[in-house]
Amino acid sequence: MVLIVIGVVMLLALSIMASRNSGLLLSGMTGRLRIAALILIGIGLFSQCIVQIEAGYIGVKSLFGKVQPDVLYPGLHVLNPLLKIYEIESRVQNYTMSGVHDEGQKSGDDAIRALTKDGLEVIIDLTVLYRVNPESAPKLINELGIDYQDKIVRPITRTRIRDNGVYYEAVDLYSHKREEFQNNINKSIDIDFKNRGLVLEQILIRNISLPLNVKSAIEEKIKAEQESQKMQFILQKEKQEADRKRIEAQGIADYQKIINTGLTDKQLEYERIKALKELSLSQNAKVVITQGKNTPFIVNGN
Repeated sequence: MVLIVIGVVMLLALSIMASRNSGLLLSGMTGRLRIAALILIGIGLFSQCIVQIEAGYIGVKSLFGKVQPDVLYPGLHVLNPLLKIYEIESRVQNYTMSGVHDEGQKSGDDAIRALTKDGLEVIIDLTVLYRVNPESAPKLINELGIDYQDKIVRPITRTRIRDNGVYYEAVDLYSHKREEFQNNINKSIDIDFKNRGLVLEQILIRNISLPLNVKSAIEEKIKAEQESQKMQFILQKEKQEADRKRIEAQGIADYQKIINTGLTDKQLEYERIKALKELSLSQNAKVVITQGKNTPFIVNGN
């Protein structure tokens, strides 16, 4: 464009000077300057006809405000110099809404505050991963312009978060129903994005903050559940120990019963004689044995 302007200015200046019959320029020099001006205009027009689309982007054409339906993909393109090209990123983009300062697209606290089923307010930090559908890019630009993030991504996400939050209690969002909540949000936002020419890749819930009193109650509940589980373990262990002792006592009782009913006097006398024999063979044994009417005797090992 700059070359075209310079060339046109040169031609106008030469025309004015020629009309005034200026003697400062020779006719030959005037002709060469005119040729140079025309060359500059030609180069400028040619450069305006060539458009390069970088990798990861697509081009949307507009002629006098009317958006063209076809899309320019990465590479070099020769086009009408009067066309205006909007370069749109076609790669996966992210839009973060966070309560941490300068962590998201908006400075300051940009977290989403939503009411739950039990009337409590939860604070949600999340990231939206999405991309532009190339085939729908002309429609997107025609209806929304290039600031589609602020017009579609941000408001739809915040609205769907609040719409789905009312179906869950705060404790459930904080614990076992967090994944279900995220899946439901994905489904609802995906439909809205498709209608606008965007493709939702994923909703990432980064953090869910509860009111301090609710958080303290949850922590107390978790602590109580842990204590209960610990006590159940101790009781189970004691029960197993009692069962073991009961089985051991039953075994001893059964053994004594067998001994009392199975041994005879003759067998006992035989066992006594065996014991005396072993004592008599001992090196240092000196034992006096008396029992009933039996004759006592001394076993002396010295």
